[in-house]
Amino acid sequence: MPDNTTPERIFNVLFLCTGNSARSILAESILNKDGAGRFRAYSAGSQPKGTINPLAITTLANFDYLADGLRSKAWDEFASPDAPIMDFVFTVCDNAAGEACPVWPGQPMTAHWGIEDPAAVEGTGVERQTAFVTAFRYLKNRIAIFTALPFASLDKASLRTRLVGIGQGEGATSSCDSAA
Repeated sequence: MPDNTTPERIFNVLFLCTGNSARSILAESILNKDGAGRFRAYSAGSQPKGTINPLAITTLANFDYLADGLRSKAWDEFASPDAPIMDFVFTVCDNAAGEACPVWPGQPMTAHWGIEDPAAVEGTGVERQTAFVTAFRYLKNRIAIFTALPFASLDKASLRTRLVGIGQGEGATSSCDSAA
């Protein structure tokens, strides 16, 4: 029987992307809001742009998600001795054709949740914003499935299978399979 005096474990989750300016930023904000109290999300990039795409910030604001404190940063920032220990690492980097996705050291569960890069979409302002809304929706759906998993009752192999399956949902692409 669970001890009601023991707080539920908070899982650390890192979303990785090449530029850390759009998809991984969206995912970080979504999980921090939707998984509050159970998950702590972070994001980083293998080659961070150093700035967040303004359409990512607009999309988050339009859906009532915070962008406060978000910043584009290198993934190796999370490899330092004082960095939080990650429980899960998800790559969302599909625009990295020809680039090896980062390999995360340690023992976190990993999976690839690739979706098209909304920042790469060219066209009208409406077309570009639609790409960000679509990416937001795909990530929000995947995160909802993830946060609903019965972590306590899944063995490691079953959890791994579920994580990979989430990444194969609607909108999935497969450029960075080496990270999974």
